[in-house]
Amino acid sequence: MAKTEHAVWDGVTTRDGYPDDLVARRDLLADAARDADWPRVFDLLAQHPDWVNATRVGGPSGFALLHQAAWHGAQDAAAVLVGCGAWRTLPTAAGERAVDIALARGHKGVSALLRPLVRHPLPAGTLTALEGRLHALIRADSHGLADRHRLKLPALAVLTELDEPRMYFPVPGMYGGFGYRLEGDSLVTESSSRVVGGSGRRHRITVGATELVAQGFV
Repeated sequence: MAKTEHAVWDGVTTRDGYPDDLVARRDLLADAARDADWPRVFDLLAQHPDWVNATRVGGPSGFALLHQAAWHGAQDAAAVLVGCGAWRTLPTAAGERAVDIALARGHKGVSALLRPLVRHPLPAGTLTALEGRLHALIRADSHGLADRHRLKLPALAVLTELDEPRMYFPVPGMYGGFGYRLEGDSLVTESSSRVVGGSGRRHRITVGATELVAQGFV
């Protein structure tokens, strides 16, 4: 099972945000992981490899597949999921990473595998500040769509473990979204809408400021 190449943050949290058949298949995946039915999980992932970090649409826990593997102490399943691109820094709705869940459940064997491999380290305070400014920018430049659709906004910690620290965040109703990437201790974002000519906007976000550096390029 190949690792997905392009990182996308799925912020959809309402079940009417996707077609019914897609929601039903995501439920099958979430149910299989909850029940530790790993052959079923990997069969579904073979059909939808980009769902390796998916959660149940509208589910309150925010558990992705790796969180369930941590809960069950399923070391072999966790190893396969990590190999497929599961994010070890991904938080649940309660802010827990997979390693936190494993340790809380006493699954020491799997916890070593689940410790995040951070390739682009940043101080926690820097990440928090950049994330707060990114969320404010998304809310403003999506013209209320992020709040209207109750989107789960990106967790920047995930960028720190990616080989290439960049991700895309599609916004329903915007016909586009936000690309963002780490550059040292700053974040560069690009937003655009496919149906609005000249809508491209590029910002550089630092701990202290959000600066518009280019616009009209799409």
